[in-house]
Amino acid sequence: MLEGHEEQNEIPGGDALIEVRNLMKIYNPGENEVRALNDVSLRIDRGEFVAIIGQSGSGKSTFMNMLGCLDIPTSGSYYLNGNDVAGLSDDELSEIRNKEIGFIFQGFNLIPNLTALENVELPLIYRNVPAAKRHEMSVESLKRVGLENRMDHKPSEMSGGQQQRVAIARALAAAPPVILADEPTGNLDSASSKEIMQILRELHGEGRTVILITHDNQIAESANRVIRIMDGKIVSDTEKE
Repeated sequence: MLEGHEEQNEIPGGDALIEVRNLMKIYNPGENEVRALNDVSLRIDRGEFVAIIGQSGSGKSTFMNMLGCLDIPTSGSYYLNGNDVAGLSDDELSEIRNKEIGFIFQGFNLIPNLTALENVELPLIYRNVPAAKRHEMSVESLKRVGLENRMDHKPSEMSGGQQQRVAIARALAAAPPVILADEPTGNLDSASSKEIMQILRELHGEGRTVILITHDNQIAESANRVIRIMDGKIVSDTEKE
C-alpha cells in the first residue's frame, strides 16, 4: 500500500504504531494566527488504549483529524506504521483511512436510506471485497456488537445506542489495526454510553489499538493512558499502573 515510502522513512521505535514529532497546525498565519496544535510530540504503541482529553477549542479534534489522515499539519511529522504520512498522495491517504483506521464518530455518520447491514458493507465495497465475503464480514461484525436481530433496520428505526453500535460494526468490519473514536458517547444516554465503552474495552482486550477523543473525564477513565491537551499542547500524559 505504501510502496516507495518504506525504505527511506522507516523509523526505529520497536512497537510504535503512531509517532508524531513537533506537529504544528496553524490557522491564519501571521498577526492573528491560531496554533490549534503547538509543537506536539507523541508516541502510541500497538495495542494501547489511549484517551486524548480536552475541552472545546483545546486542539483535540484537530489532533484527531491529523491522526486519522483527514487533515495535514502545517509542519512536523507523523509516522504511521513507520511510514511518513506527509509524503503520501491523496489517494494513498484515502487508502490508509479505508484500511488502517476504523472511525467512530459522535454523529454516527450512517446513511439514512441504508439498512444496518448495508451501512456496514459500504466501506468494504470501496475496498473491492467480493459480495459474499463482504456480507459474511458485515454480519459477523454486527453480531459482535449485539445487533444480529437489527440488521435489516434503517437508522431511523433504531435508538441512538443501536446506531452507534452499527457505526462500531462498520469500523470493525475490515479489521483495521486502529480504532479512532471521536466523542463516541457524546449523543448517548448513560446506559448506552456504558454499553459503547464496554465494547471499546473488549476490542482493546482483543489486541486492537483504541484511541478515544473525549472531553469527559469519566469516559477517559476507561482508557489505560490519558493524554490531556490544552491550547494545542499536551499538558499531561498518564498511564495507569
